[in-house]
Amino acid sequence: MLKTFSKGGVHPPENKLSAVQAIEQIAVPKMVAIPISQHIGAPSTPVVKKNDLVKVGQVIAKSSGFVSANIHSSVSGKVMKIDSVMDSTGYKKQSIIIQVDGDEWDESIDRDSTFKKEFNLTSEEIIKKVGEAGIVGLGGATFPSQVKLSVPKGMTAEILIINGVECEPYLTADHRLMLEKGDELMVGTKILMKALKVEKAIIGIENNKQDAIDYLSGLAKNYGGITIQALKVQYPQGGEKQLIKAVINREVPSGGLPIAVGAVVHNVGTAYAVYEAVQKNKPLFERVVTVTGKSVKNPSNFLARVGTSLTELIEAAGGLPEDTEKVISGGPMMGKALNTIDVPMTKGTSGVLIIPEGESRRGIISDCIRCAKCVTVCPMGLEPYLLMTVTELQDYERVENERTMDCIECGSCSYTCPSNRPLLDYIRLGKTEVGKIMRAR
Repeated sequence: MLKTFSKGGVHPPENKLSAVQAIEQIAVPKMVAIPISQHIGAPSTPVVKKNDLVKVGQVIAKSSGFVSANIHSSVSGKVMKIDSVMDSTGYKKQSIIIQVDGDEWDESIDRDSTFKKEFNLTSEEIIKKVGEAGIVGLGGATFPSQVKLSVPKGMTAEILIINGVECEPYLTADHRLMLEKGDELMVGTKILMKALKVEKAIIGIENNKQDAIDYLSGLAKNYGGITIQALKVQYPQGGEKQLIKAVINREVPSGGLPIAVGAVVHNVGTAYAVYEAVQKNKPLFERVVTVTGKSVKNPSNFLARVGTSLTELIEAAGGLPEDTEKVISGGPMMGKALNTIDVPMTKGTSGVLIIPEGESRRGIISDCIRCAKCVTVCPMGLEPYLLMTVTELQDYERVENERTMDCIECGSCSYTCPSNRPLLDYIRLGKTEVGKIMRAR
């Protein structure tokens, strides 16, 4: 029997429309806006100013704390200004706007496409390199990777888990990366293993990607300590806690981190970025992004530079369909709807989903019928209907006591509710208010 997590979960239509489309390098844009905050933690501090000339891969904003990340230029050209620019969250964020001139890369980057397997850096040197390269979690959370690799005192990493699940409907960027950059992914995994000083790594992949499972299983024979684990298709299996439960049957405690059970989880995109940083001295300034939707002319997987406007990505996939009703940054379950497509892609942009008319409208909200479907599907064992009610009542002490901060915002509760209640909306509101209270305390 295929492994999966034990609590809750749903299986929405997969709609992997772009799964067979090879990764395509998108044209370098004429202008980019690069936000200085593309990660969880403190925004980076700009180290360039107006009229400065920059090269591809050059640091333009430095990490400003332990939980922060360097930002590198994705293009060469002139810094036009540092200004507030709307990003995919709907808020304006300080960004570095660069007018592109040519495509001149920093001389330290190895642009030779030759695969490089051997490496001899120490654990400490790898962690430093990852930090310098500005690598963050590319599965969506954008947590600075060097922090994850720095195991807290008193704790020990026992196993590395590589997340190749990509359980969000429509998204296929990780799937294509596994098929097209398998050896690089394997070396990236070995590098992460050395950084964590562990002897074992498992790459978890849902069995709707059998071609990736077969391909990587063959490659794994040449890389000691790495195994491939096929998983049952079950959303949200890509959540760290759910993946850990599925792969090694350990349960991360409430409020705890994966390292509490000896595990560290990294996305396949992150592992590939680590390969490029260590083996090619290439910082993270581009990533694979899926642009898709039922009405999209050419659903695609693009390798695109950070700061590229989503407008340009959509144009490369055939343009915005006439029947478009909503555009989402990310997937349909956890992505965020955009009020404009004139926003820059960032390190955390995994996909752009274009939803046609009639498919994105919410149903009419009605009273809770006490069916408990939301409780049944919650992968964290929470009571979403209750969290919504106590948030509506602004009883934030109760909201906190009911473990709202454990919610991973997967959307399974809202997806399954027959009364169309905006459960996740209220849970997010409750989490925001409880977070403020906890920080003040």
